[in-house]
Amino acid sequence: MASPSVWRAMRVAIPFIWVVGLLSVRLAGAGQDSGSVIPAESRPCVDCHAFEFMQRALQDLKKTAYNLDTRTETLLLRVEKRGLCDCFDAIH
Repeated sequence: MASPSVWRAMRVAIPFIWVVGLLSVRLAGAGQDSGSVIPAESRPCVDCHAFEFMQRALQDLKKTAYNLDTRTETLLLRVEKRGLCDCFDAIH
C-alpha cells in the first residue's frame, strides 16, 4: 500500500493537473471566434497562395528586366551617337 505522503502528493497533483487541463482547453478555444470559421472547401490551399506569390514575383522580375534592357539600349544608342558625333566633328 502507498505511504501517506504519496496520497498527499496525489491529492494535490490530480486537481492541479485537472485545472491546468481545463485552462489550456479554454485558452485554445478562446482563439477561435464563433462565426468566423471559413469552410475548408472555400479556402485556397497553401500551395495556391505560394503559386500566386511566385507568379506575381515573376511578373515583377520580368518588368524589371524589361526596364533594365530598355535603359541599356538607350544608353548604348547615346554612346554610339556621341561616338559618331565625335568622329564627324573630328573630320570636319
